[in-house]
Amino acid sequence: MLKRFLKICLLIATFPSPSFSFQANSSTLITNNPKEIIDQVWQIIYRDFLDYSGKYKAKDWIKLRKEILSTKYFDNDDAYIAIKDMLAKLDDPYTRFLDPKEFNEMRIDTTGELMGVGIQISLDEITKKIIVVSPIEGTPAFIAGIKPNDIIVSINGKTIEGFTIDSTVKLIRGKKGTKVELGIIRDNELFNVTLIRDRIEINVVDSRINNTVSGAKIGYLRLKQFNAKSPKEMSLSINKLEQQQPFGYVLDLRSNPGGLLEASIEIARQWLNTGIIVSTKTKDGITDTRKAKSRALTNRPVVVLINEGSASASEILSGAIKDNKRGVLVGKKTFGKGLVQSVRSLSDGSGLTVTVAKYLTPSGKDINKNGIEPDIRAELVLNDKNILTNSDLGTLKDSQYVAAENILLKKFRVESNQKSYDPLNSNLFYALKK
Repeated sequence: MLKRFLKICLLIATFPSPSFSFQANSSTLITNNPKEIIDQVWQIIYRDFLDYSGKYKAKDWIKLRKEILSTKYFDNDDAYIAIKDMLAKLDDPYTRFLDPKEFNEMRIDTTGELMGVGIQISLDEITKKIIVVSPIEGTPAFIAGIKPNDIIVSINGKTIEGFTIDSTVKLIRGKKGTKVELGIIRDNELFNVTLIRDRIEINVVDSRINNTVSGAKIGYLRLKQFNAKSPKEMSLSINKLEQQQPFGYVLDLRSNPGGLLEASIEIARQWLNTGIIVSTKTKDGITDTRKAKSRALTNRPVVVLINEGSASASEILSGAIKDNKRGVLVGKKTFGKGLVQSVRSLSDGSGLTVTVAKYLTPSGKDINKNGIEPDIRAELVLNDKNILTNSDLGTLKDSQYVAAENILLKKFRVESNQKSYDPLNSNLFYALKK
């Protein structure tokens, strides 16, 4: 059985990798009234929060409002403590309060420019351990050899047992060029890794043409994250590869933790001409269905690579491709993160991420904790040194990529044979010979 993870993305200034969108507060007036800030949070939860843990009861929430508004708060810091205590009752790690500094950092992060060490981390729902989902390619964490499923047990020599995602992030954060030491458990062995914090600028799409011995050109596209830059980078990459007329594509979503909901929808529309992409369902049962708009950039065959680190927006995209029979999914079962967060700004410059919906694949499957199964399972077989470098991904050293490429090559050979058959030449002899 796959471990169930509660996942949040750590790019040192942290933001949730579940699919989310920003929604500004209707008020543009900055206020420092502590009770007003608390009440804004209360109203948002009462109106929009989608409870999936079963801990939220509307009558208890109404009773809580009377209690919190009858309390005296001397400043915003008091209000922030009250808000965090209030949200803790929801038992939802994705519904979180961010002070003005944290909220500003999160908004910067979603533009694709990050500061930190470059790891996505999760909170294991069962063990309460901090787990690495995936290092981001080319970052300090990736270069240092941090791997998925590594358990972080200490930071700078201090144990983090019982820590939340937020408290872990605060210890890892720091200025560019400074060091942070992580205590890691991997395969029951404890060791330390020293990382140097850096500004991380991510090019979210890697693309190239792979030539094969059969003569078929295969377009390889690796999407690392769904941020504000992702749809444009993907469209530019597809259009560039289309000029070289590949037979088909391998779209690599492995270890992609997700990001912006709208980015996943826009990218899905680059691959799908028709069909449902995703449906979102709120606590009131209102379903918002997003569809393709007949503007796919290519109709060539596509195989999608997924693994246990493919989450949230990655699951929206892969689920849409699978259910619409647009392509074949290869690899391992995805993470299983099907909750949507809305990001709300508050009147003092702080913010709130709140779980407002769950998303369903076009066939109506609830992804949360279930994940998406590949059409063809394929393991990542490593070499004797147990190393697969960034440059090896999407090459013949990458066993999952090879499995995906073979699917396209089999289709290529079938189509090539059909095109080469001519009943008026000697091929007729071979076709009839038995």
